[in-house]
Amino acid sequence: MSTIKLHKKYFNPFITADKIKVAIDKIAELVAKDCKDETPIFIGVLNGSFMFVADFIRAYHGHCEVSFVKLVSYNGTGSSGSVKQLVGLNENLEGRTVVILEDIIDTGNTLEEIYNIFRNKKLKQLKIATLFFKPDVYRKGLHIDYIGLSIPDKFIVGYGLDYDGLGRNLADIYQLTTQEMTNIVLFGPPGAGKGTQAEVLKDKYNLIHISTGDVFRYNIKNKTDLGTLAKSYIDNGDLVPDEVTIDMLKAEVDKNAEANGFIFDGFPRTESQAKALDKFLEEKGETINGMVALEVPEDLLVARLLKRGETSGRPDDQDEEKIRNRFNEYQTKTSILKDYYTAQNKYFGVDGVGSIEEITEILSKVFDRL
Repeated sequence: MSTIKLHKKYFNPFITADKIKVAIDKIAELVAKDCKDETPIFIGVLNGSFMFVADFIRAYHGHCEVSFVKLVSYNGTGSSGSVKQLVGLNENLEGRTVVILEDIIDTGNTLEEIYNIFRNKKLKQLKIATLFFKPDVYRKGLHIDYIGLSIPDKFIVGYGLDYDGLGRNLADIYQLTTQEMTNIVLFGPPGAGKGTQAEVLKDKYNLIHISTGDVFRYNIKNKTDLGTLAKSYIDNGDLVPDEVTIDMLKAEVDKNAEANGFIFDGFPRTESQAKALDKFLEEKGETINGMVALEVPEDLLVARLLKRGETSGRPDDQDEEKIRNRFNEYQTKTSILKDYYTAQNKYFGVDGVGSIEEITEILSKVFDRL
């Protein structure tokens, strides 16, 4: 099971088909025990109950009859609060045991209408069975005889239940995703201090900081499959393919599925990587909120890196020509990404000159907007 998209909304996996089957078998066993000396008539409430009714009948061991009524109570993802009967019954139910098979009971408005429909039909008894029940929002005092699964008050689709017509054919149940992550690409030229700012901002906004460099080093050091693959390219003097880098990032995101969001540091670096990241997040019902780039004059950064090179031990911080080559590469890639995110109204350039505290304050204003 993975996140699905119906119309423009995303739904996360919630209840598996196997768990649904266990619940139905349990209901069928209880109903069979209560109706062992008679032939009940099972009435499904369309449209949502058709899969439940079919599987329930197969699980029921005993003589029975089946019919349906059709009621309307939903529009989109919210209950309309009013119910109308659209299709009635032709069977003579006098003296019979009727078991209503409902796909889901939440507020109880539909259930109340069902009781009203059968109130004057001189039944032997009326029993209610529902596959799903939302106790948090149930507002009626009407008795429910059989409950398959109690669930929280979240909108669900699948197994006969739909979102604006779609999703009924899904074997599993999916829940409307309500968690909204804040995902930010933090960019800046070498020496701009984005790593320092990322560490401060991740704590301030309770986000996960994913540094491409750190991810590479972790995978290579721990000899993961991806790390070993990446090292093979590096050892041969080749660039690590985008798909390897992206798979590493995906693994980091998946490890933190409950996070409030992510700060992506050093990724994406190319438009193809940006598109791959967008596609990956879209599959999870998420998106990049913005690309925030620290803008610092090159000459200032060259001086800063040369100063850092005196103590860092990094050879690429001690050669001005190499430093300027790094800036040239950065400017080329940033220009492409700037255009990419600007087209989506997601590019935010920030003055990166000042103290750490001053830059954090400026960045925080952008983060607050996002």
